[in-house]
Amino acid sequence: MAFDMTPATRGSDPVIARLHSGFAAAVLPVSATTITTDAAGLIAGEVEIPAGDIGIPGYRAMPAQGAAFPTVLVVQEIFGIHEHIKDLCRRLAKSGYLAIAPSLYERQGDVAGMQDVQELYAKVVSQVPDAQVMSDLDATAAWAEKNHGNTNRLAITGFCWGGRIVWLYAAHSAKLKAGAAWYGRLTNPKTPVWPKHPVDIAADLKAPVIGFYGGQDAGIPLDTVEMMRDAIKAANKPSEIIVYPQAQHGFNADYRPSYDAAAATDAWKKMLAFFRQHGV
Repeated sequence: MAFDMTPATRGSDPVIARLHSGFAAAVLPVSATTITTDAAGLIAGEVEIPAGDIGIPGYRAMPAQGAAFPTVLVVQEIFGIHEHIKDLCRRLAKSGYLAIAPSLYERQGDVAGMQDVQELYAKVVSQVPDAQVMSDLDATAAWAEKNHGNTNRLAITGFCWGGRIVWLYAAHSAKLKAGAAWYGRLTNPKTPVWPKHPVDIAADLKAPVIGFYGGQDAGIPLDTVEMMRDAIKAANKPSEIIVYPQAQHGFNADYRPSYDAAAATDAWKKMLAFFRQHGV
């Protein structure tokens, strides 16, 4: 396994790299449509984030010049932090943000080498408590505040597994200004580690969220999307949901066959505009 050995922080020694380099085994082979964003004009690489009793690795990208950057927490897909998530951080950094993706499965296990999605989900993902994730995201925001980020201008975005987390974090964090949730589940059976889902906390949203969903998503029925839309409306929350009728689950994942360039491009532009609208 190769590792990203980019220096971790400005003016400091590199941390020992712990994030997987390349793409997760479960997503191989990658598609010819895969987008690669260079790091020219950026500082990008692995950092370590103090989180409770451990340090968790994360991937951070930000402009090489300046300071006090508006900050975006980037929440991984089910496949963890692999090259696509790192690339999304670099794209955000090119737009002037400090973007940081913390490794949110760190206590439960490494999914990078797992080829079977069901095994990955059962052994690791389903064991990650929401409360732990909320705490680790808080710790990530605190790290960013001390490392060239301005968390008075804090946003969050997440994809697949991370899309669900965006809604939950928007109900958790009083500092958050805006969120963008990409095709995350909105309802599901409750478990001790996942006691609530987005439809359960719509009335508790502290920050506005824009949600992006695919009309052909086999894993997220449109009736649940409408349930969330109704819950937001009933709670009189300034959030919105956009459905791309022909898009599948993972339509922003340019390394997979599900990629829909038109929907992904439109949603990315809408996300950045939404962040700016809400002061991020």
